[in-house]
Amino acid sequence: MIYPGQLLKEKQIYAGKEMGQNFLSNPETARMIVDRTGIDRHTRVLEIGPGLGALTIPIAKITRHLTVVEKDRRLIPLLTQVLESHEIDWVRVVNQDFLKTDIAALAQGQKLVVMGNLPYNISSQILFQLIRARDSVGSAFLMFQKELADRILATPGNKAYSRLSAVSQYAADIRRLVNIGPGAFFPKPAVDSTVLSFDFFSSRSFSPDMEQQLFTVIKAAFSKRRKSLKNSLVGPDLGLDKPTIAQALKSADIAPERRAETLSVKEFETLTRAVEPFLIKE
Repeated sequence: MIYPGQLLKEKQIYAGKEMGQNFLSNPETARMIVDRTGIDRHTRVLEIGPGLGALTIPIAKITRHLTVVEKDRRLIPLLTQVLESHEIDWVRVVNQDFLKTDIAALAQGQKLVVMGNLPYNISSQILFQLIRARDSVGSAFLMFQKELADRILATPGNKAYSRLSAVSQYAADIRRLVNIGPGAFFPKPAVDSTVLSFDFFSSRSFSPDMEQQLFTVIKAAFSKRRKSLKNSLVGPDLGLDKPTIAQALKSADIAPERRAETLSVKEFETLTRAVEPFLIKE
């Protein structure tokens, strides 16, 4: 086996803090994660940030329909070396920033399973991107810092419940797959990690335009999370004044004194329907 620390040292490459790089280095952990995803030889997989191939290898041994997107060009020849050492030549390697990747173009009209040990500094951005692209993504198995994973799973009334929680739970059925300790990574992070599974809902409550309005309502509500909804919803996000917000809250049967962290996803949907007429321009 090729160990990440040894390989990086040989090539004088250092994991970049600015890119949130912590490479999964325990092959047993990688195999366990892939086994739990339930993928088979027909599954089309898109891996985010393969690094040195810890997840790539066990995925590629199951399916030949695998594309990996790696931003760090320094790692591409090393990843190629690792793949060759396992006699794997069917993985499509794309050297690109995932946040600039056209997921629909990679999917080619089919549903992808997305996997990845996400860079910690852009994990939320990647998740939002997948939610927007979920017409092309059937499910995802993503590794986050445990604290962020807990936020994604948080329910209304929990202090960790946030914009990310509400938007994610609107789009998918989310489950905790496994917690992983720092010892499985190189360099060793200071915190635990968690793999979450996302089963994206095939049907949508809203049209794309209304869905964007829902996301804007959620963003506005959490922008001033310590304030009541009658105050937090007033501002540039929605462009509505206090009397209009009061009218919308009354129509949605939501008490104006409540805070964003107490609203369920269904209540955010109801509130969006109540706000929507006021957002239509003459």
